[in-house]
Amino acid sequence: MAIQFTTTAQDGTLFVKASGYDEDLAEVQQYGLALIAECQKQGVTRLLCDERELEYRLNTIDTYDAAAVIAEHVPRVCRVAIVCHPKMLQDALDWETFAVNRGLIVRVFSDLDEARNWLHINL
Repeated sequence: MAIQFTTTAQDGTLFVKASGYDEDLAEVQQYGLALIAECQKQGVTRLLCDERELEYRLNTIDTYDAAAVIAEHVPRVCRVAIVCHPKMLQDALDWETFAVNRGLIVRVFSDLDEARNWLHINL
């Protein structure tokens, strides 16, 4: 099952619930760009992605490329918190490093409450 997701905007934050798995680089880029477009449409500056039910399957090079493309399109005023399943944490941390090195304000967590706190406390 490819990436499936729903979004809800509330109080300046776009909440995303994603599941399935990433089939390839193009799909991950499409997912990321769709979330950016929804943030812009909703006028929000914070993005909270609950990806605990999403399996990451990209290799390291594709992960690097996905981060580069997405970071290029995210407004610098947007903060992104991604919550992943603990077994996906290392892949998510690699993506975080690649994205942060390109100027994206992003953190990866395995705990939803920690992600919420980071988004709202450290503004």
